[in-house]
Amino acid sequence: MDLLRHKKMAAGRGFLDDQFLIAMPGMKDDRFTRSVIYICAHSDEGAMGLVINQTQQMLFPDLLVQLGILNEQEAIRLPAQARDFVVRNGGPVDRSRGFVLHSGDYRVESSLTVSDDICLTATVDILRAISSGRGPRHALMALGYSGWGAGQLESEIAENGWLTCPASAELLFDTDIERKYDRILASIGIDLAHLSLAAGHA
Repeated sequence: MDLLRHKKMAAGRGFLDDQFLIAMPGMKDDRFTRSVIYICAHSDEGAMGLVINQTQQMLFPDLLVQLGILNEQEAIRLPAQARDFVVRNGGPVDRSRGFVLHSGDYRVESSLTVSDDICLTATVDILRAISSGRGPRHALMALGYSGWGAGQLESEIAENGWLTCPASAELLFDTDIERKYDRILASIGIDLAHLSLAAGHA
């Protein structure tokens, strides 16, 4: 993906990198209703992120078998942590492609540094590492991603489509997916009942 390649070569970060993007109650796109997106790359060329609070029907062991990383017998013998690893719906773009957001204690050449302690890896090496217990301390996997063209995300934020706040690793990686939207809003002191659906202009 061009945006990720550009980020890997460029120095510095976009101002929305390592931020949570929280869908406002008036979100017009049903695919993003009550969604929280972690922004991995942001620049003048656009933005890319992963929805972190929508799950896939596919289980991690099934994915490993489908990709030919393990056979069915090996998948049955996976350690509990790998067997219970939830596969998330990262967004509507390129749904067959997998991305792993993870703590910085695991890095390979293809890993992209998003923040001081969070990386993104999109190669099968990390899936093999997770399945054998050699993976990062914290990780989440998503199929597909969410992407915006130049200026598109900034425009959606200005139109009151999204709230942004700095991401925390604890809320990013915890396994309470169902309540993540409400908990992230609560962490920045926002009550859904008090959110205005109208964009404000100074």
